[in-house]
Amino acid sequence: MSAQLRKPTVRECELCGRKERWDGVVDAWQLASEDGKKLAGNPHCLHEWDINGTFKPLGETVQ
Repeated sequence: MSAQLRKPTVRECELCGRKERWDGVVDAWQLASEDGKKLAGNPHCLHEWDINGTFKPLGETVQ
């Protein structure tokens, strides 16, 4: 048995609302869009990502 490692796929800045999603093709965070509008937030913000300790990277064990 081994633990399944999960990774976050979306993140949002708590200060300006910038939203990003993980793009596995380019292995990088990409700006998210909603209804054709890019959710860039404030370009001068020192982004405070929504990291609060509730995300659990270790999932169910795999047999």
